[in-house]
Amino acid sequence: MSAVAKLHIPAKARAEPRGVLVPAGNRVRVPNPDESKRKTEVQKKIPQQQGKSKRQVSPTAVKNNFSVDSVSSSEDSSSSSSAGSGLSGKKSNVKRQVKSSASPRRRGGELAVEHSPTRQEGPAKRCDWITPNSDPLYASFHDEEWGVPVYDDRRLLELLVFSQALAEMSWPEILHLRLTFRKLFDDFDPSSIAQFTEKKLLSLRINGHLLLSEQKLRAIVGNAESILKVQQEFGSFSSYLWRFVNKQPLRNGFRYARQVPAKTPKAEVISKDLMQRGFRCVGPTVVYSFMQAAGIVNDHLSACFRYHECNVNVENNKMEASESA
Repeated sequence: MSAVAKLHIPAKARAEPRGVLVPAGNRVRVPNPDESKRKTEVQKKIPQQQGKSKRQVSPTAVKNNFSVDSVSSSEDSSSSSSAGSGLSGKKSNVKRQVKSSASPRRRGGELAVEHSPTRQEGPAKRCDWITPNSDPLYASFHDEEWGVPVYDDRRLLELLVFSQALAEMSWPEILHLRLTFRKLFDDFDPSSIAQFTEKKLLSLRINGHLLLSEQKLRAIVGNAESILKVQQEFGSFSSYLWRFVNKQPLRNGFRYARQVPAKTPKAEVISKDLMQRGFRCVGPTVVYSFMQAAGIVNDHLSACFRYHECNVNVENNKMEASESA
């Protein structure tokens, strides 16, 4: 009989677990079978949690301008850490979307945000009583003359007459008749006006009507005579007026039109002195309007571009005067 050769198959040796490197250092750790099983279960749960995070975004994230992707990565990171997997050695960073014109710069290792100012171009800011519907002549008067210091005696008399006429007319009406005023009053020459007769006075008419009331017209003639006396005493009407403010315009810098007064204690002082010298129709309200128009006081609102320009012009004139002296 042939003997059947029996092969001896050795028992399969049990493979020993292999060491793996962990993120923290080069230490070798032998994985636990239970841990591997738990790891597999966690990996199966991650896709499901990612789907939920993409579909649901918390209202807080939307309010703070977080992106959906960053919210998802944040929730994934928190869910992974709560599961105790420790699979990733990197922490997910949530990036916030900043919607501005700021430019980031690094200073001393920290990220600083610098906001670049945006320049808004548009029409110049004027006093509140000048609106887009204002008379162009009135707006030009505001932009070029009102509040500018005046030192010429004829121009000062002209503005005094206009301030008196405000009781019967508005500024736009007066400005439209400005050339007529100058023609009828001989360009506001005090020596010429002081010679007006009664007949000449009553001939100051427009379309058959007196330019101003008889009371105002007679006051203008009388004030011209008083200016001649002031010129003899102080050298000029300008020198007489500017001495009340130490030859420097007053600056109020009011923010709102409602803050601009109709009269001031200084106007009352000037009004009283004018009346004592024979001037008529020069109450404190008229005098203060005259001070504003003649630049004795700068009553442009602080936000008006003319407030700053008038101040700068005054300072430049002071520097020129000091240099010439």
